Amino acid sequence: MPSDVFDALEQEYAALESMLDGLDDADWSQPSLCEGWTVSDVVLHLAQTEEGLVASLGAGVVGESFRDAGARRGLDTVDAVAETMIVAEADIPWAARFDRWKVARRTAFAGLREADPQRTLTWATNPLKPRTLATTRLSEHWIHANDIAQPLRIDYPDTSRLWHIARLAHRTIPYAYRRENLGSPPAVRVELISPDDDSWVFGGEADVVITGTASEFVRIAARRLDPSDARTVVSIGEKGAEVLSVVRTYA
Repeated sequence: MPSDVFDALEQEYAALESMLDGLDDADWSQPSLCEGWTVSDVVLHLAQTEEGLVASLGAGVVGESFRDAGARRGLDTVDAVAETMIVAEADIPWAARFDRWKVARRTAFAGLREADPQRTLTWATNPLKPRTLATTRLSEHWIHANDIAQPLRIDYPDTSRLWHIARLAHRTIPYAYRRENLGSPPAVRVELISPDDDSWVFGGEADVVITGTASEFVRIAARRLDPSDARTVVSIGEKGAEVLSVVRTYA
């Protein structure tokens, strides 16, 4: 049985912080898998987004919500907002970036866990309830942890926390279709093998069935693995390839 999403998020934060604690000065300036961003830039991005969550929660005026940041700058895409925010604070040294993330992630986590579960919070593209927002933060931190670990050749093992990310990817297929203006999505069932060799199934009777390892499926949804390069993930159904081309875990 997967852990509660708040427990999973706390574990992901801790795993990333432990990895970052082991980096030296040279590591922080190395390129990450995010094009044009160093390891330090990725951590600054995570600090900025966690500060935005703190602002949305009203837990402290450290930053501003991601949506407000975009509106203030006249930007209409999440990627454009993220890039502009990184450039604006390019002179901040890595140690200060790391400290900011550590403070913001703890404040954000406490606020999310204590928030009214029915409250909707301003986020990147849509208002989200605390548990869903915790899942998106888990997904983003897992994605960026791997963006750092892979080029530095650091082992960052997949865990059962991927259950929450895989479920998010499955549940947001209708959003992904709306985002791409593709009309109504097919019913989709996803059958995955977990990192612990358990079976995870999302969905029921379906027009499209996707099978494979959770590790590959979530990387496809995170846009870190092209479906054509997957070794285990296959789709059955007329729109299977289309689903794999649009599935996502972030705004």
